[in-house]
Amino acid sequence: MACPILGPKCSAYYMIISVWGVVMLVLMGIFFQIRSPSLFEDINVDEEAWAKHNMNLEFVKSSYEDNAVNCWIAAVLYAVLFVFSFIQQRMNARQTYETS
Repeated sequence: MACPILGPKCSAYYMIISVWGVVMLVLMGIFFQIRSPSLFEDINVDEEAWAKHNMNLEFVKSSYEDNAVNCWIAAVLYAVLFVFSFIQQRMNARQTYETS
């Protein structure tokens, strides 16, 4: 039988944080995908990139899409953390049940 890596409080904390991370990053990914104007300051556009692409609209669209993909990748990583924490929580509950 495997031994839990995280304690019960730590695994519960990570589960809460990962649920919030998944919700927030999925919503941010959606808003980046629909090119929300309020997120323009968060895209990776600097002066050199503007000069290189001549302030091209396609470059801005691709920057929005790149940020959307990055948000979704981070959301998947948070989902993996949730699954890991859930397994740890179950292992801790089973261990407490067996010892009592």
